[in-house]
Amino acid sequence: MKLTDIIGYLAAFGTTISFLPQAVKTIQTKNTEGISLAMYAIFTLGTLLWLIYGIMSASWPVAAANAVTFIFASTILIYKVRYK
Repeated sequence: MKLTDIIGYLAAFGTTISFLPQAVKTIQTKNTEGISLAMYAIFTLGTLLWLIYGIMSASWPVAAANAVTFIFASTILIYKVRYK
């Protein structure tokens, strides 16, 4: 494995792991009061676009990190709309 891939996977792991505790808490409590709908919609779209970019460019660290983040971000966005 190339050094750039290792760095990419470490970066992907770090950013995704840092997002998960808040995502899990939000999913468990369904409390989205402090989340901006516009910001989260844009964030989720951006994550989807990064996922597509990662797949199209065969950048697997980018694709993997954004796949996980997109799943959680989408769930939170749905909660934000549903439990408004």
